[in-house]
Amino acid sequence: MVVLDSESTTSISSGDPEAGPKKVSIKKARATKENLVVVDSDSTTSFAEPALQPELGDFCIGPCRQQHSVRIPVGDRQIVLETGSIGRQAGGAVTISDGETILYTTVCTSAEASEPSDFVPLYVHYHERYSAAGRTSGGFNKREGKPRDSEVFISRLVDRPLRPMIPKGYFHEIQVLSWVLSYDGSHLPEPLAITAAGAALALSDVPVLKPVAGVRVGYINGKYVLNPTASEVTKSSLDMIMAGTSDGLLMIEGYCNLLSEDELVKAVETGQRAVKIICKELEEFGEKFGRKKRILKAPFSTSGLEERIKEIVGDDLYLALHIRGKQPRAAVITALEKKVWSKLTEEGVALSKTREQLEYAHVWDEDEIKDGEIDQGDVHITPTPRTSFTKLFDAATVKLAFKEYTSKTLKSIIAKEKVRSDGRGISDVRPISCSCNLLPRAHGSAIFTRGETQALVAVILGGDNMAQRIDGVTDADEVKRFYVQYVFPHSCVGEVGRIGPASRREIGHGRLIERSLEPIFPSKFPYTVRVESTITESNGSSSMASVCGAYLALCDAGVPVKCPIAGVAMGLILDPKEYGGSGGPVILTDILGSEDACGDMDLKVAGSKEGITAFQMDLKVQGINLSILKRALSKAKTARCHILKEMTMCSPPPSTKLSKHVDLIDFVKVGREKVNMVVGTGGKTVRQIIDDSGVESVDVSSDGSIRIVGKDRDKVDKAMEKIRSITTDPTVGTVYRNCPVKSLTSFGCFLEISPGREGLCHISELTTNRLSRPEEFVAVGERLDVKVIEVTKMAFFLFPLSAGSLKT
Repeated sequence: MVVLDSESTTSISSGDPEAGPKKVSIKKARATKENLVVVDSDSTTSFAEPALQPELGDFCIGPCRQQHSVRIPVGDRQIVLETGSIGRQAGGAVTISDGETILYTTVCTSAEASEPSDFVPLYVHYHERYSAAGRTSGGFNKREGKPRDSEVFISRLVDRPLRPMIPKGYFHEIQVLSWVLSYDGSHLPEPLAITAAGAALALSDVPVLKPVAGVRVGYINGKYVLNPTASEVTKSSLDMIMAGTSDGLLMIEGYCNLLSEDELVKAVETGQRAVKIICKELEEFGEKFGRKKRILKAPFSTSGLEERIKEIVGDDLYLALHIRGKQPRAAVITALEKKVWSKLTEEGVALSKTREQLEYAHVWDEDEIKDGEIDQGDVHITPTPRTSFTKLFDAATVKLAFKEYTSKTLKSIIAKEKVRSDGRGISDVRPISCSCNLLPRAHGSAIFTRGETQALVAVILGGDNMAQRIDGVTDADEVKRFYVQYVFPHSCVGEVGRIGPASRREIGHGRLIERSLEPIFPSKFPYTVRVESTITESNGSSSMASVCGAYLALCDAGVPVKCPIAGVAMGLILDPKEYGGSGGPVILTDILGSEDACGDMDLKVAGSKEGITAFQMDLKVQGINLSILKRALSKAKTARCHILKEMTMCSPPPSTKLSKHVDLIDFVKVGREKVNMVVGTGGKTVRQIIDDSGVESVDVSSDGSIRIVGKDRDKVDKAMEKIRSITTDPTVGTVYRNCPVKSLTSFGCFLEISPGREGLCHISELTTNRLSRPEEFVAVGERLDVKVIEVTKMAFFLFPLSAGSLKT
């Protein structure tokens, strides 16, 4: 039976159509133990709407589920998954912990399906609470604001492996929310976020194909480490996050210090073994404690649709996919799609009929009317013959089917003919051209063009005031002196779009480019370096073109990088036999945008001739094995070496020296005990040095290192002189110029010879004439040139070299 609270008015309608709706009303009353109405579940009562018929037992007062947990070994420790204690109204909710790092993840899905689309309606949001690390926001509102770049990046990490696991035809919106509730400063949250999302989906009613899990892999002293701690990551020559299922790989995001392909494959193999163990535990976890999965039903019948598309545009589409230019090819394919739409959808047929009627309307001759052959009152339109249709389809279904057929046709051409849309073979790299020193006021610039993909890169050098400051849970108050910003405007693909803040894609690609170049960035370079890559044309792998362009621009700016770096993107047709080909998987070198969209893999690899610095893999299939990855990395190395050779022919070449527009930087070292003297109370002294000298910045480190950044040598020297005057102990005979009088006493006056340091000029030394008071000769604010005549432990004494006539 069901116990309903009488505090509200609720009615239940009978399902018997003959008896009519039977209502059980519950009147409002005080919330006491007696004010409960019991409805017998044996009666023929059901909710009025058949689409919303939950079990009556779901409404029982009290906990819906019990708490369940599982411990999963990962490396030398265990992660703990729990469900049933919090978030019980979500479709799936878990907490995951590693040490004292705890994440809470939920999955919810909409009750109604959205409009069919080729985009999986999956939305992932990862949040880091400052409270997780016992901190609060540094902002005025003391509240977390818009997602930080690091949060956006991790959201992408979680999204990418989950997306291929959502079955085609499932159009219910899915939202994955993940919060870092506790962070111990050691156990990093990224792999936990992926595993928690996979577990929450396994518990939910979303019909995922397989549970997904993620791990982090490090490489320390020749050993592979699973889920390394934060301190271990700093010592590791590899930082790789990977995700997959019990069957294969789905996603890799990794950065390394010029590791070889073989070392990288072994790292992936180590991580894959761990992922399989976790995924098997998640499968059992979902089966035991999860909800019943939704039955996936095709929203529309597409029986015979592919054959109809083939009949209408099959030959034309085959020819269109051989057009070498991106925009001409896209224009023809769009026209063919409209042709299919007009013939196979009700809306298209209606519009087509209207056009045909206008075209076939007969224009009667005026003489025919005069001769009386035609009655002017008649409607003189020739009937349009009707076209017979076996079936008409929904417009969205036709669009999805056309895209699928286009993808199959493209794969068939490559699998059978070993030729791609632009005429290349499967292992060929597009033509490359590059040049440097394009932007006269930028400190370094380059443009890199590969086929129809082009990146314009600018490099700016500056001091610490130009550094990027990061405020987060895992990287509190971090300062980055080398960073990359990637911009992908709509114009680069010939489109119009809204201009706004950096997109998730731009943030993710910027991070990939940055990490690709970090291993070759000099450790003792005095400047902060900002790299900005603007994509001016795009037809595949703009991020890897940015890596190549950024390397050239860094050289043009005079940054002493360690070795040349290039990047390339690889594609895949997993089963060519399915498309009429033969042999094993086909790996494509330097993929086009259409090959990325229609293919089975997007693998980006950056590095030098000796090794890899960054790699990123995304799949549209349900996983690949290590042998395919090994082949792809090998082919990527061959392509990378070819690109590096082409880059040596850059014209004009990089200048390899600092631009005349770069700020000058000078250094001075003072004792640790004198750092506070330079900074002053609340930074007052250092600001005064900047204002008086006119330099750009004065950066003071706790170890006593001081860096002065300015545009003019005289200004830098002036700031240097002021710092030395502050930190150098006065000696007898030292002369100080233009020193202000700070205060007067009965026995003399105190002058400030340097910020925060004052000396006494006795009344007897001010003048040869006898003075009863110092005010008779000098006033506060006047400036004097003085010389040190005596130094003691408590003070030092001055002698005026000129009379005070310059009053402030």
